[in-house]
Amino acid sequence: MSSLPKKPVNINFRQGEDMLVNSKIEQDSDSMMRNNKFDIDQYRPNKYGSHDIFRNRWSPRAMSDIPVDENDLLAMFEAAHWAPSSYNNQPWRFLYAKKGTQEWDTYFNLLAEANQVWCKNVSILMVIISKTTFDHNGKPMNTHAFDTGAAWGMLALEGARRGLVVHGMAGFDYKKAKEDLNIPDGFEVRAMAAIGNQGDPETLPEKMRLVEKPSSRKDLTRLVSQGTFNSALR
Repeated sequence: MSSLPKKPVNINFRQGEDMLVNSKIEQDSDSMMRNNKFDIDQYRPNKYGSHDIFRNRWSPRAMSDIPVDENDLLAMFEAAHWAPSSYNNQPWRFLYAKKGTQEWDTYFNLLAEANQVWCKNVSILMVIISKTTFDHNGKPMNTHAFDTGAAWGMLALEGARRGLVVHGMAGFDYKKAKEDLNIPDGFEVRAMAAIGNQGDPETLPEKMRLVEKPSSRKDLTRLVSQGTFNSALR
């Protein structure tokens, strides 16, 4: 911990605000780490000093039946809508159903059987879609999936910061989602996600329980190259 400055310093309101925000992020990251109940360094070593909030986010399947607070859900959507976007077009759209509502079965029945096994206790199911054209001229937007992925990442981080599980899924019927949710042409279905409070892994089938831990990541040398594409990236 750094020592207090020996000389008085002028801290404007914005600096003080940033200090409070950074302190809150540190507290939230520590809370995430406690909720994980894992030695995160064992699975996700931090070699270059990126913030722990990133590596403490992972995708459990064990969920409790405790509902997600409405304000937490809205805060996640709010975080997503600050994502960067080409021409500020904001092509992402989020459709969702809460457990116990009339829409729930429609969403649940989109899922592959393996995902239905653990999603039965989640609080919210969400379908993520993207608009494929620009608002201002109607022309194709080449980055609509890219921008929507950025928004999804910010949503997932905000949920994890609040101690929630935000688990993205590709195991569902894309065509049925488009039909059953009345998604018009010009929008593409990208993914689904389950949102809820983390539960007891003992409630999972054995096969899922054995992998209920933070996943590792490929080494950066397999993902990043200065200059041209090289064989390590394959």
